[in-house]
Amino acid sequence: MSRTRDDLFSYLLSDHSGRSVHSDYSDRSGARIDVSGVAGVGEATGVTGVTPEGAAWLASAGTYPRSTLALWAERPHAPVVLPCGSVFDVVSTPAVFGRRMLDRLWDEGPGAGPVAAFRGRILLFAAPGTAQRLPSLLRWEEFSRTDGIPPLLCHGTGDAVTVPAPADTYVASPTPSGTRWLVAPDTRSPWLPGPEVLLWAAVRAARAAVRISIFPHADQDAKVYDVSRRR
Repeated sequence: MSRTRDDLFSYLLSDHSGRSVHSDYSDRSGARIDVSGVAGVGEATGVTGVTPEGAAWLASAGTYPRSTLALWAERPHAPVVLPCGSVFDVVSTPAVFGRRMLDRLWDEGPGAGPVAAFRGRILLFAAPGTAQRLPSLLRWEEFSRTDGIPPLLCHGTGDAVTVPAPADTYVASPTPSGTRWLVAPDTRSPWLPGPEVLLWAAVRAARAAVRISIFPHADQDAKVYDVSRRR
């Protein structure tokens, strides 16, 4: 069976360097958080790219980071619900349009931060404040010709999203409604795009959709992004 783009994403993002990782981090209170229990989640399937640093970054968004890490240590395939607004915001797009945005970000832009798929939508993890700023940018008169951009759901302060588990269950049991990482967090402080970057990608994705509908490509094979350009 040939690899899907998602499988290749996860494989290329996994840590094959053998580098050592820290076993603990500080939560918001300054207490140390032991992440050694999730250090092996990447090896559970050999596919996911979530590292202990990435898991600690995700957990730091919640009120009780150590409880989240303890859950993942016991159940590495369990997704969790985490609040937005302090560590990250999330911009949710329809799946096809989200893939086009990712194409623009990787082909012509600075790359993307963590990206997940959830129930037929793409979740773009963004810098805090993006959820408040992006809608107003889309309404600017300068960008009034954005009919090709579908409604983007912006999750910020007061909202929460379902975050995929560190261990990838999609390869073992692929389902259209499942939640999984497309670009997994792998550092304690991942680069996150801001509202201007996502606006740029959305406008170009809309224009690309028009070109694709008029001049369809002969080769529709999935493309692997060059993650070496990731900030």
